Amino acid sequence: MESPLFYREPEQMELPLKVRLETFEGPLDLLLYLIKKNEIDIYDIPISVITQQYLEYLEMMKNLNLDVAGEFLLMAATLLHIKSKMLLPATEEEEGEKEEEDPRAELVRRLLEYQRFKEAAQQLVKGPLLDREVFVRSFFGDSLAEKEREEKVSGEVTLFDLLEAMKKVLEALPEEEFQEISAEHLNIKDKILHIMERLWEGDSMLFSDLYTASTSRREIVVTFLALLELLRLRMIRVYQGETFGTIRIFSPVGPEEGRKTIEERIP
Repeated sequence: MESPLFYREPEQMELPLKVRLETFEGPLDLLLYLIKKNEIDIYDIPISVITQQYLEYLEMMKNLNLDVAGEFLLMAATLLHIKSKMLLPATEEEEGEKEEEDPRAELVRRLLEYQRFKEAAQQLVKGPLLDREVFVRSFFGDSLAEKEREEKVSGEVTLFDLLEAMKKVLEALPEEEFQEISAEHLNIKDKILHIMERLWEGDSMLFSDLYTASTSRREIVVTFLALLELLRLRMIRVYQGETFGTIRIFSPVGPEEGRKTIEERIP
């Protein structure tokens, strides 16, 4: 049900690591995300709006050097086809015949079916994962403090939440950027260590804390790829206090275990 996303190594960055996430959200997840974000009735999808936003996300993935799986491109073609059918005026013969099915109907059926299966799967894994998903780090303090900290977050962030946050960061950059950072200082492994060191120093950090007003576009991309690699390695967890709210990053991994994992699994 999930579709893979592969990360294409940018030629101009000379990245030493090709980041690959093998099971991230697929095109139906993106459509459901956009429907929820825009507070749209799933039975009456404004196909022009959703198609435009869907294509914007694909462009965003391209700008971040993400090599998108074919399912995303196929869905883009499907949306454009539905849009074109809805824009075509009905002929006189069609007007006199029985009303045809809404071009969006099949897509709505797929979304509803996918949503049902996804919700059922989430319910099934809640029990077995209940204890495993609790953060346990000896230096956090007593169990009461840990419980209070866990109650501050409500939902785990999806890839599209991260892309939306990244979009805002990139949009805040000036149109012309003159700052240059040499390639050797944009090493994903170094960025991973930098992020983890900051997490080990404190209890958590905000996604917005990863960047400053002077961070270059190139460094933003490398930092984002480092974040995705940490997610793949399950060294961090990313949550929101509320839907589409502030994104906060936690780590369930201590310094000793974390440094060992980085050395063994990241070239």
